[in-house]
Amino acid sequence: MTALLEKIRAKQITLGIAGLGYVGLPLAVEFARAGIRVIGLDPDARKVAAINGGHSYIPDVPDEAIAELVRQGCLRASTDYAALAECDAVSICVPTPLNKTRDPDMSYVIDAANQVVAHCHTDFLIVLESTTYPGTTEEILQPKLQAAGWQIGQDVFLAFSPERIDPGNNVYGVRNTPKVVGGATEACAAVATALYGLAVDHVVPVSSLRTAELVKLLENTFRAVNIGLVNEMALMCAKLNVDVWEVIDAASTKPYGFMKFTPGPGIGGHCIPIDPLYLSWKLKSLNYTARFIELADSINSRMPEYVVGLVTEALNEDGRALNGANVLVLGVAYKKDIDDLRESPALDVIVELLAHRAHVTYHDPWVPRVASHGLDLQSQPLTAASLQAADCVVITTDHSSFDWDLVGAHARLVVDTRNALRGRPGAARVVRL
Repeated sequence: MTALLEKIRAKQITLGIAGLGYVGLPLAVEFARAGIRVIGLDPDARKVAAINGGHSYIPDVPDEAIAELVRQGCLRASTDYAALAECDAVSICVPTPLNKTRDPDMSYVIDAANQVVAHCHTDFLIVLESTTYPGTTEEILQPKLQAAGWQIGQDVFLAFSPERIDPGNNVYGVRNTPKVVGGATEACAAVATALYGLAVDHVVPVSSLRTAELVKLLENTFRAVNIGLVNEMALMCAKLNVDVWEVIDAASTKPYGFMKFTPGPGIGGHCIPIDPLYLSWKLKSLNYTARFIELADSINSRMPEYVVGLVTEALNEDGRALNGANVLVLGVAYKKDIDDLRESPALDVIVELLAHRAHVTYHDPWVPRVASHGLDLQSQPLTAASLQAADCVVITTDHSSFDWDLVGAHARLVVDTRNALRGRPGAARVVRL
Protein backbone atom coordinates (compact mmCIF):
# COMPACT_ATOMS: atom_id res chain seq x y z
CA MET A 1 0.00 0.00 0.00
CA THR A 2 2.76 2.43 0.91
CA ALA A 3 4.36 2.32 -2.53
CA LEU A 4 1.07 2.91 -4.36
CA LEU A 5 0.03 5.69 -1.96
CA GLU A 6 3.34 7.44 -2.55
CA LYS A 7 2.87 7.26 -6.32
CA ILE A 8 -0.67 8.63 -6.04
CA ARG A 9 0.36 11.50 -3.78
CA ALA A 10 3.19 12.36 -6.15
CA LYS A 11 0.80 12.24 -9.13
CA GLN A 12 3.08 9.69 -10.74
CA ILE A 13 0.36 7.23 -11.65
CA THR A 14 -1.48 6.18 -14.77
CA LEU A 15 -5.23 5.67 -14.45
CA GLY A 16 -7.27 3.39 -16.67
CA ILE A 17 -10.96 4.12 -17.11
CA ALA A 18 -13.05 1.26 -18.46
CA GLY A 19 -16.13 2.59 -20.21
CA LEU A 20 -16.08 5.98 -21.93
CA GLY A 21 -19.73 6.99 -21.81
CA TYR A 22 -21.57 9.69 -19.85
CA VAL A 23 -19.72 8.65 -16.68
CA GLY A 24 -16.30 7.52 -17.83
CA LEU A 25 -15.40 10.33 -20.23
CA PRO A 26 -16.04 13.26 -17.84
CA LEU A 27 -14.10 11.35 -15.15
CA ALA A 28 -11.20 10.77 -17.55
CA VAL A 29 -11.12 14.45 -18.47
CA GLU A 30 -11.12 15.63 -14.84
CA PHE A 31 -8.25 13.33 -13.87
CA ALA A 32 -6.29 14.36 -16.97
CA ARG A 33 -6.86 18.02 -16.10
CA ALA A 34 -5.37 17.26 -12.69
CA GLY A 35 -2.17 16.16 -14.40
CA ILE A 36 -2.79 12.42 -14.22
CA ARG A 37 -2.01 10.29 -17.25
CA VAL A 38 -5.27 8.61 -18.27
CA ILE A 39 -5.92 5.71 -20.63
CA GLY A 40 -9.56 5.30 -21.57
CA LEU A 41 -10.75 1.81 -22.49
CA ASP A 42 -13.85 1.07 -24.51
CA PRO A 43 -14.83 -1.67 -26.99
CA ASP A 44 -16.42 0.95 -29.26
CA ALA A 45 -13.73 1.79 -31.80
CA ARG A 46 -15.63 4.92 -32.85
CA LYS A 47 -15.38 6.40 -29.36
CA VAL A 48 -11.70 5.52 -29.15
CA ALA A 49 -11.01 7.12 -32.54
CA ALA A 50 -12.96 10.24 -31.58
CA ILE A 51 -10.99 10.77 -28.37
CA ASN A 52 -7.61 10.11 -29.96
CA GLY A 53 -8.61 12.54 -32.72
CA GLY A 54 -9.42 15.23 -30.16
CA HIS A 55 -13.21 15.02 -30.43
CA SER A 56 -15.98 14.56 -27.90
CA TYR A 57 -19.32 12.79 -28.37
CA ILE A 58 -20.81 14.02 -25.09
CA PRO A 59 -22.25 17.56 -24.91
CA ASP A 60 -20.92 18.19 -21.39
CA VAL A 61 -17.35 17.63 -22.61
CA PRO A 62 -16.20 20.11 -25.28
CA ASP A 63 -13.97 19.10 -28.17
CA GLU A 64 -11.36 21.64 -27.09
CA ALA A 65 -10.92 19.94 -23.71
CA ILE A 66 -10.31 16.55 -25.33
CA ALA A 67 -8.00 17.95 -27.99
CA GLU A 68 -5.82 19.82 -25.49
CA LEU A 69 -5.48 16.87 -23.12
CA VAL A 70 -4.59 14.54 -25.99
CA ARG A 71 -2.05 17.07 -27.24
CA GLN A 72 -0.48 17.25 -23.78
CA GLY A 73 -0.21 13.47 -23.64
CA CYS A 74 -2.48 13.25 -20.59
CA LEU A 75 -5.28 11.37 -22.33
CA ARG A 76 -5.50 8.60 -24.86
CA ALA A 77 -7.99 5.82 -25.58
CA SER A 78 -7.76 2.18 -26.60
CA THR A 79 -9.96 -0.82 -27.24
CA ASP A 80 -7.28 -3.13 -25.78
CA TYR A 81 -7.39 -3.89 -22.04
CA ALA A 82 -3.74 -4.92 -22.27
CA ALA A 83 -3.09 -1.20 -21.73
CA LEU A 84 -3.83 -1.85 -18.05
CA ALA A 85 -0.27 -3.14 -17.79
CA GLU A 86 0.73 0.54 -17.91
CA CYS A 87 -1.81 1.54 -15.26
CA ASP A 88 -1.67 1.76 -11.48
CA ALA A 89 -5.43 1.91 -11.07
CA VAL A 90 -8.60 1.35 -13.05
CA SER A 91 -12.07 2.79 -12.61
CA ILE A 92 -14.84 0.64 -14.09
CA CYS A 93 -17.64 2.81 -15.52
CA VAL A 94 -19.56 0.37 -17.71
CA PRO A 95 -23.35 0.26 -18.19
CA THR A 96 -25.61 -1.64 -15.79
CA PRO A 97 -28.99 -1.85 -17.57
CA LEU A 98 -31.99 -4.01 -16.82
CA ASN A 99 -32.76 -7.01 -19.01
CA LYS A 100 -36.13 -7.79 -20.60
CA THR A 101 -37.42 -9.25 -17.33
CA ARG A 102 -36.35 -6.06 -15.50
CA ASP A 103 -33.63 -7.91 -13.63
CA PRO A 104 -30.05 -6.55 -13.41
CA ASP A 105 -27.93 -7.19 -16.49
CA MET A 106 -24.45 -7.60 -15.04
CA SER A 107 -22.82 -8.75 -18.28
CA TYR A 108 -20.88 -5.50 -18.82
CA VAL A 109 -19.53 -5.53 -15.27
CA ILE A 110 -18.59 -9.20 -15.54
CA ASP A 111 -16.82 -8.69 -18.87
CA ALA A 112 -14.89 -5.69 -17.51
CA ALA A 113 -14.02 -7.60 -14.32
CA ASN A 114 -12.67 -10.52 -16.35
CA GLN A 115 -10.50 -8.18 -18.42
CA VAL A 116 -9.21 -6.36 -15.35
CA VAL A 117 -8.32 -9.60 -13.54
CA ALA A 118 -6.57 -10.88 -16.65
CA HIS A 119 -4.31 -7.82 -16.69
CA CYS A 120 -3.99 -7.25 -12.95
CA HIS A 121 -0.60 -6.76 -11.30
CA THR A 122 0.86 -6.00 -7.89
CA ASP A 123 0.09 -2.58 -6.33
CA PHE A 124 -3.01 -2.13 -8.45
CA LEU A 125 -6.28 -0.41 -7.45
CA ILE A 126 -9.63 -1.49 -8.92
CA VAL A 127 -12.66 0.76 -8.37
CA LEU A 128 -16.16 -0.06 -9.55
CA GLU A 129 -18.27 3.04 -10.27
CA SER A 130 -21.15 1.45 -12.17
CA THR A 131 -24.41 1.69 -10.22
CA THR A 132 -25.51 -1.73 -9.09
CA TYR A 133 -27.11 -3.78 -6.33
CA PRO A 134 -25.50 -3.91 -2.87
CA GLY A 135 -23.03 -6.77 -2.74
CA THR A 136 -21.89 -6.61 -6.37
CA THR A 137 -18.27 -5.70 -5.65
CA GLU A 138 -17.94 -8.46 -3.05
CA GLU A 139 -19.82 -11.05 -5.10
CA ILE A 140 -18.33 -10.45 -8.56
CA LEU A 141 -14.99 -8.63 -8.44
CA GLN A 142 -13.60 -9.84 -5.12
CA PRO A 143 -13.93 -13.60 -5.82
CA LYS A 144 -12.38 -13.22 -9.26
CA LEU A 145 -9.36 -11.42 -7.81
CA GLN A 146 -8.98 -13.95 -5.01
CA ALA A 147 -9.31 -16.88 -7.41
CA ALA A 148 -6.44 -15.38 -9.39
CA GLY A 149 -4.31 -15.48 -6.24
CA TRP A 150 -4.36 -11.82 -5.26
CA GLN A 151 -4.44 -10.75 -1.60
CA ILE A 152 -6.92 -7.87 -1.41
CA GLY A 153 -5.65 -5.03 0.72
CA GLN A 154 -2.05 -6.20 0.30
CA ASP A 155 -1.25 -7.09 -3.33
CA VAL A 156 -4.18 -5.30 -4.92
CA PHE A 157 -6.84 -2.90 -3.68
CA LEU A 158 -10.58 -2.97 -4.29
CA ALA A 159 -13.15 -0.20 -3.80
CA PHE A 160 -16.55 1.04 -4.86
CA SER A 161 -17.27 4.70 -5.58
CA PRO A 162 -20.72 5.51 -6.99
CA GLU A 163 -20.77 7.80 -9.99
CA ARG A 164 -22.54 11.13 -9.53
CA ILE A 165 -22.80 12.47 -13.04
CA ASP A 166 -25.76 14.68 -13.94
CA PRO A 167 -25.82 15.27 -17.72
CA GLY A 168 -26.58 18.88 -18.60
CA ASN A 169 -25.78 20.21 -15.12
CA ASN A 170 -23.71 23.36 -15.57
CA VAL A 171 -23.12 23.85 -11.83
CA TYR A 172 -21.99 20.47 -10.51
CA GLY A 173 -19.47 18.27 -12.28
CA VAL A 174 -16.86 15.71 -11.30
CA ARG A 175 -14.58 18.19 -9.51
CA ASN A 176 -17.08 19.89 -7.18
CA THR A 177 -19.45 16.97 -6.47
CA PRO A 178 -18.44 15.09 -3.29
CA LYS A 179 -17.21 11.56 -4.01
CA VAL A 180 -18.23 8.65 -1.81
CA VAL A 181 -15.67 5.84 -1.47
CA GLY A 182 -15.93 2.46 0.25
CA GLY A 183 -13.11 -0.09 0.36
CA ALA A 184 -12.91 -3.86 0.81
CA THR A 185 -10.41 -3.15 3.62
CA GLU A 186 -9.17 -0.02 5.40
CA ALA A 187 -6.10 -0.05 3.18
CA CYS A 188 -8.29 -0.25 0.06
CA ALA A 189 -10.37 2.69 1.25
CA ALA A 190 -7.23 4.74 1.99
CA VAL A 191 -5.78 4.14 -1.48
CA ALA A 192 -9.04 4.89 -3.28
CA THR A 193 -9.61 8.02 -1.18
CA ALA A 194 -6.15 9.27 -2.10
CA LEU A 195 -6.77 8.58 -5.79
CA TYR A 196 -10.04 10.51 -5.99
CA GLY A 197 -8.57 13.30 -3.91
CA LEU A 198 -6.43 14.16 -6.95
CA ALA A 199 -9.46 15.11 -9.04
CA VAL A 200 -12.33 15.76 -6.61
CA ASP A 201 -12.55 18.58 -4.06
CA HIS A 202 -14.21 16.52 -1.33
CA VAL A 203 -13.96 12.75 -0.86
CA VAL A 204 -16.34 11.03 1.59
CA PRO A 205 -15.01 7.69 2.88
CA VAL A 206 -17.59 5.21 4.19
CA SER A 207 -17.15 2.03 6.19
CA SER A 208 -17.70 -0.65 3.54
CA LEU A 209 -18.30 -1.58 -0.07
CA ARG A 210 -22.00 -2.24 0.52
CA THR A 211 -22.46 1.10 2.24
CA ALA A 212 -21.01 2.89 -0.78
CA GLU A 213 -23.19 0.85 -3.13
CA LEU A 214 -26.32 1.69 -1.13
CA VAL A 215 -25.54 5.42 -1.08
CA LYS A 216 -26.20 5.72 -4.80
CA LEU A 217 -29.33 3.60 -4.60
CA LEU A 218 -30.74 5.74 -1.80
CA GLU A 219 -30.05 8.92 -3.77
CA ASN A 220 -31.93 7.74 -6.83
CA THR A 221 -34.65 5.90 -4.94
CA PHE A 222 -35.34 9.18 -3.14
CA ARG A 223 -35.83 10.88 -6.47
CA ALA A 224 -37.87 8.08 -8.03
CA VAL A 225 -40.23 7.86 -5.07
CA ASN A 226 -40.74 11.61 -4.88
CA ILE A 227 -41.33 11.87 -8.62
CA GLY A 228 -43.82 9.02 -8.29
CA LEU A 229 -45.52 10.91 -5.47
CA VAL A 230 -45.85 14.13 -7.45
CA ASN A 231 -46.97 12.24 -10.56
CA GLU A 232 -49.73 10.63 -8.50
CA MET A 233 -50.57 14.08 -7.10
CA ALA A 234 -51.08 15.23 -10.69
CA LEU A 235 -53.46 12.32 -11.29
CA MET A 236 -55.36 13.11 -8.10
CA CYS A 237 -55.54 16.82 -8.89
CA ALA A 238 -57.05 15.98 -12.28
CA LYS A 239 -59.77 14.00 -10.51
CA LEU A 240 -60.37 16.91 -8.13
CA ASN A 241 -60.26 19.56 -10.88
CA VAL A 242 -57.35 21.34 -9.18
CA ASP A 243 -54.24 22.80 -10.88
CA VAL A 244 -51.37 20.61 -9.67
CA TRP A 245 -48.78 23.18 -10.76
CA GLU A 246 -50.39 25.84 -8.59
CA VAL A 247 -50.44 23.40 -5.66
CA ILE A 248 -46.73 22.64 -6.11
CA ASP A 249 -45.76 26.31 -6.41
CA ALA A 250 -47.70 27.21 -3.29
CA ALA A 251 -46.25 24.29 -1.32
CA SER A 252 -42.77 25.36 -2.43
CA THR A 253 -43.10 28.63 -0.51
CA LYS A 254 -42.63 26.68 2.72
CA PRO A 255 -39.02 27.33 3.77
CA TYR A 256 -38.58 23.99 5.56
CA GLY A 257 -39.78 20.39 5.37
CA PHE A 258 -40.63 20.47 1.65
CA MET A 259 -38.58 19.82 -1.48
CA LYS A 260 -40.00 20.70 -4.87
CA PHE A 261 -40.52 17.95 -7.43
CA THR A 262 -42.58 18.35 -10.60
CA PRO A 263 -44.69 15.85 -12.56
CA GLY A 264 -44.02 14.83 -16.13
CA PRO A 265 -44.61 12.19 -18.81
CA GLY A 266 -42.54 9.63 -16.90
CA ILE A 267 -38.94 9.32 -15.78
CA GLY A 268 -35.86 8.81 -17.90
CA GLY A 269 -32.09 8.60 -17.88
CA HIS A 270 -29.94 5.67 -16.88
CA CYS A 271 -30.25 6.21 -13.12
CA ILE A 272 -33.69 7.06 -11.76
CA PRO A 273 -35.82 4.52 -13.70
CA ILE A 274 -33.31 1.70 -13.16
CA ASP A 275 -31.27 2.04 -9.96
CA PRO A 276 -34.13 1.60 -7.46
CA LEU A 277 -35.08 -1.64 -9.22
CA TYR A 278 -31.58 -2.98 -8.51
CA LEU A 279 -32.27 -2.52 -4.82
CA SER A 280 -35.76 -4.00 -5.12
CA TRP A 281 -34.35 -7.02 -6.98
CA LYS A 282 -31.72 -7.63 -4.31
CA LEU A 283 -34.26 -7.41 -1.48
CA LYS A 284 -36.52 -9.97 -3.18
CA SER A 285 -33.72 -12.50 -2.80
CA LEU A 286 -33.89 -11.76 0.94
CA ASN A 287 -37.67 -12.29 1.05
CA TYR A 288 -38.41 -8.58 1.41
CA THR A 289 -40.61 -6.40 -0.80
CA ALA A 290 -39.47 -2.81 -1.32
CA ARG A 291 -43.00 -1.46 -1.46
CA PHE A 292 -42.20 2.23 -1.98
CA ILE A 293 -39.94 1.36 -4.91
CA GLU A 294 -42.47 -0.99 -6.50
CA LEU A 295 -45.30 1.55 -6.16
CA ALA A 296 -43.25 4.47 -7.50
CA ASP A 297 -42.14 2.37 -10.48
CA SER A 298 -45.75 1.42 -11.19
CA ILE A 299 -46.93 5.04 -11.16
CA ASN A 300 -44.01 6.44 -13.14
CA SER A 301 -44.17 3.67 -15.73
CA ARG A 302 -47.83 4.40 -16.44
CA MET A 303 -47.37 8.12 -17.07
CA PRO A 304 -46.74 7.82 -20.86
CA GLU A 305 -50.03 5.95 -21.19
CA TYR A 306 -51.76 8.64 -19.14
CA VAL A 307 -50.33 11.35 -21.43
CA VAL A 308 -51.70 9.56 -24.49
CA GLY A 309 -55.05 9.40 -22.70
CA LEU A 310 -54.92 13.19 -22.30
CA VAL A 311 -54.23 13.52 -26.04
CA THR A 312 -57.17 11.23 -26.85
CA GLU A 313 -59.58 13.18 -24.62
CA ALA A 314 -58.40 16.54 -25.91
CA LEU A 315 -58.85 15.47 -29.53
CA ASN A 316 -62.28 14.04 -28.75
CA GLU A 317 -63.36 17.40 -27.39
CA ASP A 318 -62.41 18.86 -30.76
CA GLY A 319 -64.40 16.19 -32.57
CA ARG A 320 -61.29 14.27 -33.67
CA ALA A 321 -60.10 10.73 -33.09
CA LEU A 322 -56.52 9.85 -32.21
CA ASN A 323 -56.63 7.27 -35.00
CA GLY A 324 -55.39 9.14 -38.05
CA ALA A 325 -54.59 12.37 -36.19
CA ASN A 326 -51.38 14.28 -36.89
CA VAL A 327 -49.44 14.57 -33.63
CA LEU A 328 -46.26 16.61 -33.26
CA VAL A 329 -44.10 15.69 -30.26
CA LEU A 330 -41.78 18.39 -28.93
CA GLY A 331 -38.65 16.99 -27.30
CA VAL A 332 -37.56 13.37 -27.10
CA ALA A 333 -34.52 13.60 -24.78
CA TYR A 334 -35.30 12.43 -21.25
CA LYS A 335 -34.72 15.93 -19.86
CA LYS A 336 -34.11 19.44 -21.15
CA ASP A 337 -30.98 20.63 -22.92
CA ILE A 338 -29.26 17.26 -23.38
CA ASP A 339 -29.17 14.68 -26.18
CA ASP A 340 -29.65 11.63 -23.95
CA LEU A 341 -32.43 9.23 -24.99
CA ARG A 342 -31.84 6.57 -22.35
CA GLU A 343 -35.19 5.43 -20.90
CA SER A 344 -36.83 8.60 -22.24
CA PRO A 345 -40.59 8.59 -21.56
CA ALA A 346 -41.08 10.61 -24.75
CA LEU A 347 -40.23 7.48 -26.76
CA ASP A 348 -42.86 5.51 -24.87
CA VAL A 349 -45.37 8.26 -25.63
CA ILE A 350 -44.53 8.06 -29.33
CA VAL A 351 -44.79 4.26 -29.38
CA GLU A 352 -48.19 4.47 -27.66
CA LEU A 353 -49.42 7.13 -30.08
CA LEU A 354 -48.36 4.99 -33.05
CA ALA A 355 -50.11 1.98 -31.51
CA HIS A 356 -53.31 4.07 -31.66
CA ARG A 357 -52.56 4.72 -35.36
CA ALA A 358 -51.76 8.39 -35.00
CA HIS A 359 -49.37 9.98 -37.51
CA VAL A 360 -46.43 11.10 -35.37
CA THR A 361 -43.59 13.50 -36.09
CA TYR A 362 -41.19 15.05 -33.62
CA HIS A 363 -38.91 18.04 -33.23
CA ASP A 364 -35.80 18.04 -31.03
CA PRO A 365 -32.71 20.11 -31.88
CA TRP A 366 -30.64 17.93 -29.57
CA VAL A 367 -31.70 14.61 -31.14
CA PRO A 368 -31.71 14.69 -34.95
CA ARG A 369 -32.68 11.02 -35.26
CA VAL A 370 -34.43 8.41 -33.15
CA ALA A 371 -33.48 4.82 -33.94
CA SER A 372 -34.62 2.85 -30.89
CA HIS A 373 -37.81 1.38 -29.41
CA GLY A 374 -38.54 0.09 -32.91
CA LEU A 375 -38.62 3.68 -34.20
CA ASP A 376 -36.73 5.28 -37.05
CA LEU A 377 -37.67 8.94 -37.14
CA GLN A 378 -35.97 12.18 -38.15
CA SER A 379 -36.45 15.45 -36.30
CA GLN A 380 -38.60 17.85 -38.31
CA PRO A 381 -38.21 21.65 -38.35
CA LEU A 382 -40.39 23.57 -35.91
CA THR A 383 -42.26 26.15 -37.98
CA ALA A 384 -45.58 27.90 -38.01
CA ALA A 385 -46.64 25.55 -40.81
CA SER A 386 -45.66 22.36 -38.95
CA LEU A 387 -47.51 23.56 -35.86
CA GLN A 388 -50.62 24.45 -37.83
CA ALA A 389 -50.56 21.07 -39.58
CA ALA A 390 -50.68 19.19 -36.26
CA ASP A 391 -54.01 18.20 -34.79
CA CYS A 392 -52.24 18.08 -31.44
CA VAL A 393 -48.81 19.16 -30.18
CA VAL A 394 -47.44 17.20 -27.21
CA ILE A 395 -44.70 18.83 -25.13
CA THR A 396 -42.63 16.06 -23.56
CA THR A 397 -39.28 17.84 -23.09
CA ASP A 398 -38.99 21.57 -22.41
CA HIS A 399 -35.69 22.45 -24.10
CA SER A 400 -34.58 26.03 -23.45
CA SER A 401 -34.16 26.68 -27.16
CA PHE A 402 -37.81 26.04 -28.03
CA ASP A 403 -39.76 29.09 -29.22
CA TRP A 404 -42.75 28.76 -26.90
CA ASP A 405 -44.37 31.93 -28.24
CA LEU A 406 -44.34 30.36 -31.71
CA VAL A 407 -45.93 27.20 -30.32
CA GLY A 408 -48.63 29.10 -28.47
CA ALA A 409 -49.41 31.28 -31.46
CA HIS A 410 -49.71 28.60 -34.15
CA ALA A 411 -50.63 25.29 -32.50
CA ARG A 412 -54.34 24.54 -32.35
CA LEU A 413 -54.19 22.13 -29.43
CA VAL A 414 -51.34 21.46 -27.00
CA VAL A 415 -50.94 18.77 -24.35
CA ASP A 416 -48.27 20.25 -22.09
CA THR A 417 -46.63 17.72 -19.75
CA ARG A 418 -43.93 20.16 -18.58
CA ASN A 419 -45.97 23.32 -17.88
CA ALA A 420 -43.85 25.02 -20.54
CA LEU A 421 -46.61 27.33 -21.81
CA ARG A 422 -47.82 28.52 -18.44
CA GLY A 423 -48.46 32.26 -18.47
CA ARG A 424 -47.60 32.62 -22.15
CA PRO A 425 -50.11 34.25 -24.48
CA GLY A 426 -51.28 32.36 -27.54
CA ALA A 427 -54.23 31.07 -29.49
CA ALA A 428 -53.61 27.41 -28.65
CA ARG A 429 -55.93 25.47 -26.39
CA VAL A 430 -53.60 24.04 -23.76
CA VAL A 431 -54.27 20.90 -21.74
CA ARG A 432 -51.75 20.60 -18.93
CA LEU A 433 -50.70 17.56 -17.00
